[in-house]
Amino acid sequence: MGKINVIGEWELLYNPNFNYTEFGTIKNAAGSNNFVLSVKQWIEYTHAVGIVSKAGRYGGTYAHKDESTGHTANEDFGREWS
Repeated sequence: MGKINVIGEWELLYNPNFNYTEFGTIKNAAGSNNFVLSVKQWIEYTHAVGIVSKAGRYGGTYAHKDESTGHTANEDFGREWS
């Protein structure tokens, strides 16, 4: 199961406002060689709540601790929040 699937399944379970239709579109496009999706685009398109992206001095990408568990260093979403 790929990273997008894991994040999507988490959102489906814990986010009643998750845009599952847009998630399906993203999931289908993810297999192409020219697929690009930023964290901010993911949040905007799917109404995700499990990942937060903040710009600025203390910014970064933060994932809910349940979403970020078990990922390797190459798949790290950033720091966890409690």
